[in-house]
Amino acid sequence: MSFGKAFLSSCLGALTAMVVFFLLTFLFFTALVAGLSDDKQVVVEDNSVLHLELDAQVTELEVDDPLAGLPFPGQQKRIGLIQLKQAIDDARQNDNIEGVYVEIRQPLTGFSSLEEIRRSLLDFRESGKWVVAYSEVMTEGAYYLASAADEVYLHPEGEMEFNGLSVSIGFYKKLLDKLEIKPQVFRVGEFKSAVEPFLLEELSKENRLQLTEMVNGIYDNILDNVAESRGIDRTRLEEISDQMLVRNADDALELKLVDGLLYQDEFHNVIREKLSIPEDEDIRFVKYKDYRKSFSTYKRSPNEVAVIVAEGTIVQGEGSQSDLEITAEKYVKEIRKARKNDNVKAIVLRVNSPGGAYTTSDMIWREVKLAAAEKPVIASMSDYAASGGYYIAMACDTIVAQPNTITGSIGIFGVMFDMSSFLGNKLGVTFDEVRTGDFGDLYTVTRPLTPAERNIIQRNLEKYYDSFTAKAAEGRSVSQEQILRVASGRVWTGQQALEHKLVDVLGGIDDAIRIAAEKANIADDYKVRYYPAPTTFIEQLMKGLETSARAGLVRQYVGDLYPMFERVRQVKQYEGIQARMPFEFEFH
Repeated sequence: MSFGKAFLSSCLGALTAMVVFFLLTFLFFTALVAGLSDDKQVVVEDNSVLHLELDAQVTELEVDDPLAGLPFPGQQKRIGLIQLKQAIDDARQNDNIEGVYVEIRQPLTGFSSLEEIRRSLLDFRESGKWVVAYSEVMTEGAYYLASAADEVYLHPEGEMEFNGLSVSIGFYKKLLDKLEIKPQVFRVGEFKSAVEPFLLEELSKENRLQLTEMVNGIYDNILDNVAESRGIDRTRLEEISDQMLVRNADDALELKLVDGLLYQDEFHNVIREKLSIPEDEDIRFVKYKDYRKSFSTYKRSPNEVAVIVAEGTIVQGEGSQSDLEITAEKYVKEIRKARKNDNVKAIVLRVNSPGGAYTTSDMIWREVKLAAAEKPVIASMSDYAASGGYYIAMACDTIVAQPNTITGSIGIFGVMFDMSSFLGNKLGVTFDEVRTGDFGDLYTVTRPLTPAERNIIQRNLEKYYDSFTAKAAEGRSVSQEQILRVASGRVWTGQQALEHKLVDVLGGIDDAIRIAAEKANIADDYKVRYYPAPTTFIEQLMKGLETSARAGLVRQYVGDLYPMFERVRQVKQYEGIQARMPFEFEFH
């Protein structure tokens, strides 16, 4: 009987595997054929409207995905900020595009990226063309972007969030206590609070201070820009937000945050009026994905500005091969190639990173410094360029940041986890050792560190901090004492960083490219190319299958403990010397 059950189970398992394999194969080739057929250039007819659906994860560069739109679970729509800006700019110059329709509910990006898109929409409007925005629901970020439009419309029964920002930070202390994992923390600077989630259950006084100033700084910029776009007094706008006077769509209309409450068919009639077409005629909407295929950004020039996009966490070694990770192997090579290429007259380092591994940051900094000795190198900061993200940018000739960029956090920390109780009491695994000398196994998780070992690590951290601040002072052409006054791991907005001379110019990536071209004396004749080259679809697919297979094996092995395993794995990423932003958060 047991043999029969086992045999039947094996057969069913094999059959299931075959069905999944053939299903994946079918979907893959379907997507491949669809992708190939979609490669043909799109022709934009006259009297058309560019339709931007912006409820997506906005990353710096977009990766073409032939499987986009297929019913894969957990699939995340992504839009490249750079490609989106290129599309809006081309539409501005395209005589067949009459206007832009922005549809946005909840963009998955930071306020600096929204600032870049918003600026592109305002530039579009300056050409004399119109921008309209419509949605059933708008988050704070969605409304901030929509407020750049000539007219904003909301569904009659819709909702709009306009009640200020908050920052929420998760703390792991109780989790670690339950797991009997003891964090052994080392840091320099009272504001280097990245380790607080392991030690506390709430914000420290210093962390609360810097977060309060940071979130108020960001929101002040938002209120200033919305007040200007909507023609509402700044003080009145702040009152509306602080008292949450917008609680439904009628409130939004009465307070003049929107221009009308319309159902979608009524909103389409507004667009028809702008196009001067009858109500029964179809509107020629051109979706962003299709519009990208209607134009080319290729330009012939002997002069190149190389834009090297560094996005994601800075990691040691090869990382996970994700396009949202920064490794020394990849970025040192890209910067070196740009430095040695005679056609590349200037480099823009586009940074969107909360930091990460200290040594990796230093390796990239070194290559940036070498490049800056030979040709102009300009840093362009996106949503984040903090700690290690600031480190890799500080050797650039000029640093450009958005007012809402989160930067600074000049400081480092280290965490080593004593997992002896977790391993012994939870898993039943104990360790013993023999060693040479007193420090033969300094970096271990199987026992707590001795006072002498802790002293060695702390002194090393202080040495690294001194090196970090000295290099920052050199890059910014100020004294180390001046850097120390704004360091200690404290984060700043781009506006605050400008006041403290941590950045040079407020602006976006277009400003950084313009400055690079001017410094290289090629402002009248140059082309722009972006690096590193995006991974191909096949590479993405294979990485995805490999990751899914590995997760499946781990889940099968640990069973119900898998969520706990994932938590521990995430915490383990903080081990070692880190130049990382002191928190990971989302704006609400």
